[in-house]
Amino acid sequence: MDRFEYAESRLLPNEIFIRQDPSLRLYDGDTKTNFKDGELVLTSHRIIWGKAEDISSGKVCLSLSLRYVVFFEEESSDSFFSRSKKIILHLSEPPLDKLPGPVHNSIHMYIKLSFKEGLSSSFLPQLTDVIIKRLWETVPLVSTVLTSVGSADTNKSQQRMIKTRTGIIGIERSLQERQKATDESISIAFQDLRKLMEMAKDMVSISKTISTKIRERKGDITEDETVRFKSYLMSMGIDDPVTRDAYKSSNEYFRQLALQLAQILEEPVKEVGGMMTLTDVYCRVNRARGLELLSPEDLLNASKQLALLDLPLILRVFDSGVMVLQLRSHDDNAVIESIAELIRDRGSVTAEELAQSEGISVILARERLLVTEKYGKACRDDTIESLRFYPNLFLEQEM
Repeated sequence: MDRFEYAESRLLPNEIFIRQDPSLRLYDGDTKTNFKDGELVLTSHRIIWGKAEDISSGKVCLSLSLRYVVFFEEESSDSFFSRSKKIILHLSEPPLDKLPGPVHNSIHMYIKLSFKEGLSSSFLPQLTDVIIKRLWETVPLVSTVLTSVGSADTNKSQQRMIKTRTGIIGIERSLQERQKATDESISIAFQDLRKLMEMAKDMVSISKTISTKIRERKGDITEDETVRFKSYLMSMGIDDPVTRDAYKSSNEYFRQLALQLAQILEEPVKEVGGMMTLTDVYCRVNRARGLELLSPEDLLNASKQLALLDLPLILRVFDSGVMVLQLRSHDDNAVIESIAELIRDRGSVTAEELAQSEGISVILARERLLVTEKYGKACRDDTIESLRFYPNLFLEQEM
């Protein structure tokens, strides 16, 4: 009942009369109220309840905006002989700016309309038609604000735009509008992305031209300026990446790609201890290439060319199947001795501990420990907690 407001029973501008029914009682939830034996007027925007004489004279009555109606249903009669029919209106929450009414606050989210003289067969179809059309969303009313029960202040009339969307149809419309807004946002985002890609292609083209001129050394660019400018291009990640369409054969493409891999990865591999997993290489190279992404197959085929071209990097495959790029100058014996000494100093070590100590990935740390074990410099203890490596006392201590 807290959705009802006090209002004059006369029709407001833009409001359309639908029907009028006599002998109706209002229920707050399942509780009977004192609002009984009144007339119900259904309009395009409201349900109005009041005494017959008050409605006919335009006096103050109770008004329920149809925007509150979520859905409605007919209640089955408790008695076979009862003529009274009830319609249950399930309502949404009232807004904070709702006008005064007969009840300030109610715990019920529904009301009942009890038709003492029986329910007309045309009432439900007409109510359904009004709810479906939802004219209150497109044609607002100019309502009259009441200062007290039974008195109206016509100087305070204001136009109230109905914004609350209720009912199943309202929810569907709201979802459709949100979907439409989302689609528009995605379209705008893709338009921006296309513009960015076009600009990136222009930058790549410019960098290729400049790189070609640098290689030809036809200008007045000094050696130091050449090196400095190339470093700028590398930091931008667009230093003339090798692409398949620039070469007639796959073999030539893979050879040129291998040369570029060795050029851009030699220093990073040195910084991480002389070895880098192929997965890390893939991420680092594609991040530098920008839009010219490299496939895993092309990376693997180019890595296989490193050793054949006598480049400073080579592809190595561990017994476990893990692939890495490592420096050609990488000395396994030196690494094994270093790890064996670390194990002796600490008593034992796991792959996680070695990775943290050496600043390398856990995968590489585990492979190095396995190689150390393979050469007899460590022994493993495989437990539920972890795989831990200890010094090989069988070889280090005299029998």
